Amino acid sequence: MCGICGWVDWEEDLTCQKQIVEAMSRTLSPRGPDAAGTWLSPRAAIAHRRLVVVDPVGGGQPMIRSRGDRKYVITYNGELYNTPDLQRELKARGYSFQGYSDTEALLFAFMEWGPDCLERLNGIFAFAVWDEEEESLFLARDRLGVKPLFYTRRGSAFLFASELKALLAHPLVEPAVDAEGLAEVFLMGPGRTPGHGVFRGIEELKPGHWLRYDRQGTTVRRYWALESRPHTDDFKTTTAKVRWLLEDTVARQLVADVPVCTLLSGGIDSSAVTAFAAAFFRRKGRGPVRTYSVDYVGNEDHFQPTEFEPSADGPWAQRMAAYLGTEHRVVRIGVTELADALTPAVHARDLPGMADVDSSLYLFSRAIRTRDTVALSGEAADEIFGGYPWFRREEDIWASTFPWMRNLELRVGLLSPEVARYIRPQEYISARYQEALAEVPRLPGEDPNAARRREISYLSITRFMPVLLDRKDRMSMAFGLEVRVPYCDHRLVEYVWNIPWEMKFCNQTEKAVLRHALRGVLPDEVLWRRKSPYPKTHNPAYTAIVRKRLRRILDDPGSPLRPLLNLSAVRALATTGGMASGIPWFGQLMTGPQLMAYLIQVDVWLRAYRVVIQ
Repeated sequence: MCGICGWVDWEEDLTCQKQIVEAMSRTLSPRGPDAAGTWLSPRAAIAHRRLVVVDPVGGGQPMIRSRGDRKYVITYNGELYNTPDLQRELKARGYSFQGYSDTEALLFAFMEWGPDCLERLNGIFAFAVWDEEEESLFLARDRLGVKPLFYTRRGSAFLFASELKALLAHPLVEPAVDAEGLAEVFLMGPGRTPGHGVFRGIEELKPGHWLRYDRQGTTVRRYWALESRPHTDDFKTTTAKVRWLLEDTVARQLVADVPVCTLLSGGIDSSAVTAFAAAFFRRKGRGPVRTYSVDYVGNEDHFQPTEFEPSADGPWAQRMAAYLGTEHRVVRIGVTELADALTPAVHARDLPGMADVDSSLYLFSRAIRTRDTVALSGEAADEIFGGYPWFRREEDIWASTFPWMRNLELRVGLLSPEVARYIRPQEYISARYQEALAEVPRLPGEDPNAARRREISYLSITRFMPVLLDRKDRMSMAFGLEVRVPYCDHRLVEYVWNIPWEMKFCNQTEKAVLRHALRGVLPDEVLWRRKSPYPKTHNPAYTAIVRKRLRRILDDPGSPLRPLLNLSAVRALATTGGMASGIPWFGQLMTGPQLMAYLIQVDVWLRAYRVVIQ
């Protein structure tokens, strides 16, 4: 992948602002460690940091191409999986390619079709095109929001970037946070409402949207959305279609000029991706697929099964690696190392995140990058196929809020009364929930149970999944590791969206359609294994470390976090390591230790980013 940023200004002469643009670009160097480029004109400054994956010679950026007297400049982060198809059509229309990169195919596609080119793209992307003659900037983001893109207006300046840190590197952008930003951190966190950049005045271009900025102002349009329609295929046809789509998607996403691997947990999602990748490698006469799994020192002694995590991944990953003949490596993380990585994980995400679930992926990505540049992951299958417990538990299904955010009062109880009054928790969460429900594409005549499952699916895809995609992008790109997500192929998502719940949960089995689609691809014991999430440490030594570090923050009069908290409630948390009734924090993904680690990350963020609360 790469990092992109830029600046459009109707008053400043940007040919004199190279130093500022390059400072913005330098913050993105981990995303693009292989090359850097900047293009300047009086009205626009475009910068790029490159991670070389395809066409090392011909894919340099910013890329400039002309059609007649009209000049276009692109900076692009992402990967197109239908580049050959685009190239064939564009060549037939008279375009002459200087290389074979997807960047050039994308730029020519925009030159030919304008915003309509987005409908022809299969991939993950965030890009900007500057039209020098029209003096207009075009931004676009992929359908599911796999690749990030933020923007802001500051006086006469319009700024955009892959990550918040690049915008904050501009002298006009201060790290200010108002009530809405605090609500995002303490109520939505570790998630974030689509479109919100947390810092005041910074917005995120939403998934499936494009933006045009010119002298007339800013125009934002949605170019893709899920559409509800009756599903007419029978079960056999449905499972065959799912299998074909997934196999085709994996094959497309294995294309690269650099080493490619897969992340293998031993669950059905990652095992399916790895199985199709291994078959593709065999057909192409390539060596075994390299696979990676993550585990924690001491987990084998402390793991306790729960409803959300019924079994440890380690033995299952080893079993699948042996079954598929992969070259497998287990990355083991120690508890002190895991706690220490909470800080750089904040810098990678620019916000407090999923605590040790972030920091472990940060360390995992670092280890993978020593040998491989591209990885395929099983992320997003649970949102697409309905694998989470809240798709089945009645109390979650009919909750009048996001099903992973019930019992908001426990979270609010950790905040100072002043902060709670300032951010209005119940009002804020209710507004975000109602906004999300209003977006759901309804199917006329659908019965209430099916309609509610459709709502839960939509909430999961558009509000929960982005949290995991953000995490995957930031933690991996902190080391220039490109992680691809086959389950986010829009063709697969569109098809599965309309499969009725009776098929998805056939015979009371989670993700039944996917499991039946993979019969013969995976061994039965893996095929019918219950879902287990990304693994966490169960070592009590980790709890002791984060408890000690949180106490240190609470005892520090200079901590910017202290004034925001109900100190007695948080001290009780730091003393016990949890709450008597448990911590239903983000779908039970966060236990007491994870919550303490999250508060540590908030303190790190407030200090490191010099956050100003307004």
